[in-house]
Amino acid sequence: MFSYCTEPDTLEGMMWLSCYLTTGKHMGLYISVVTVLVLLAITAPVALMFGFAAATAARSHIAPLRWLGKGYTSIVRGVPDIAFFMFFVIALDQGFEWMRHKVKCPDWSEPIRQGNDFVVCTAAKLPLSESPQWVHETYAFFLAVLTFAIVFGAFAANVLFGAMRAVPRAQLETAEAYGMTRRQTFWRILVPQMWVYALPGLSNLWMVLIKATPLLFLLGVEDIVYWARELGGTKNARFTDYPHGDWRMWYFLALLVFYLTFTKVSEVVLERIMKRLTHGQATAGGEAQRRAEA
Repeated sequence: MFSYCTEPDTLEGMMWLSCYLTTGKHMGLYISVVTVLVLLAITAPVALMFGFAAATAARSHIAPLRWLGKGYTSIVRGVPDIAFFMFFVIALDQGFEWMRHKVKCPDWSEPIRQGNDFVVCTAAKLPLSESPQWVHETYAFFLAVLTFAIVFGAFAANVLFGAMRAVPRAQLETAEAYGMTRRQTFWRILVPQMWVYALPGLSNLWMVLIKATPLLFLLGVEDIVYWARELGGTKNARFTDYPHGDWRMWYFLALLVFYLTFTKVSEVVLERIMKRLTHGQATAGGEAQRRAEA
């Protein structure tokens, strides 16, 4: 990046380090940090939507919807995360290709399942082989977001379902006594009240989601851990202009600082949100605030 980096053998000290930390591979590391942050920014609200839909379905008076909501929550929560990550990335990819195959190649006569192989027409492949690299990376990122959202949406559904049940029944009955419909009671009374009870559980889920981002490598995305291991391994002068010993400890120490800093910032933000939600509420948090102000 710098003009003086053209001859690495002549560099020493901070100049050598500045050139080393701005190599192409290190740019890949910095991009992976942004990838993780974008993944979290997208996955959190999508997983919350999945969870809200599943929790609402689990409370439904319609039996099939109730079974669907409870079944989704129970199945995902009962299987190890890594197994679901391995399953969904394949199932979603093949599912999308199967739908495209039905639309783009209706005259296809051969079976799609041929032993252990999944064979679709060339036009149905995702992404297409001639697509640029950024399309392949975007598609892998999309699968990662969807997989994370499905898995963590089930945990969010369990938290939200419990929060909905924690809202005092008397408040719902009062709303009904004032003539509100079931839909109005749900959106105007239950949903606003439940966030106070749901936030502690959602806060823990957010922390778990942050710690789960290293699983991105299972979904074909080059994440922070991948680059830390790649860059920290021993390099000699035969294969690189910046030879060094085994520096993985320092790279993983940097990851430790990154994750600890990120979780600490998250704790501060979530604590402020919790104080705002519980202000004036008839909850333990609200009672603690009233005593502190007295």
